[in-house]
Amino acid sequence: MTVHRGRMSNDVCQRIADEIVLGHFPPGTRMEEAMLAERLGVSRTPIREALRQLATLGLIELRPNRSATVALITEDRLTHLFESIGDLEAACARYAAMRMTEAQRTQLRDVHAEGFAAMQARNVQRYHELNSQLHDVILHGSHNPELIEVTQNLQKRANAYRRNQFMQIARVAASYEEHCGIVEALLAYDAANAYRQMRAHVHHAHDAASGLRALSFEKTAG
Repeated sequence: MTVHRGRMSNDVCQRIADEIVLGHFPPGTRMEEAMLAERLGVSRTPIREALRQLATLGLIELRPNRSATVALITEDRLTHLFESIGDLEAACARYAAMRMTEAQRTQLRDVHAEGFAAMQARNVQRYHELNSQLHDVILHGSHNPELIEVTQNLQKRANAYRRNQFMQIARVAASYEEHCGIVEALLAYDAANAYRQMRAHVHHAHDAASGLRALSFEKTAG
């Protein structure tokens, strides 16, 4: 029962995060539990839990005795977030090039190949899942638990942006090409190039996230 409830609150959190990122809930919007429960067709309990998660991610603001409101994500804030993630993931890639086990290298090849198939099929949801898996393989390939933990914590705050960047099919193709450079460097034990390729990849993800943010503000203004 607890596992099911946790899964539901995570799903609700993701759905609300997507709506915030896509501009359906502009900054300052009051996130009333009753309204959200009716909109998403769930009880208020997972809504309440999801709002706490969203506050941790910085997407909403919770204040005592007041309704939760959608936070303003400035361009500077988004830039700083992706700059930090880029440096951390690049460091993971550098260590992974030197430390990945053969089993992890095989997993990397397999996930990358599945990513190509998802791209070819224009299966955006599947590509997002495989994109997350590929980044996860690389993170754990660094074999640095402290670096992995810090990186994952920051990744969570950017997940809604990284997930929704694939709404544009052209970004899926570009992402896959960037993965090719990263995977090639990792399999060649080229730590310096793996660092550069991953940092550039996250930079491109930031560009896509900035475009998504701009689009959401256009919807709000409209």
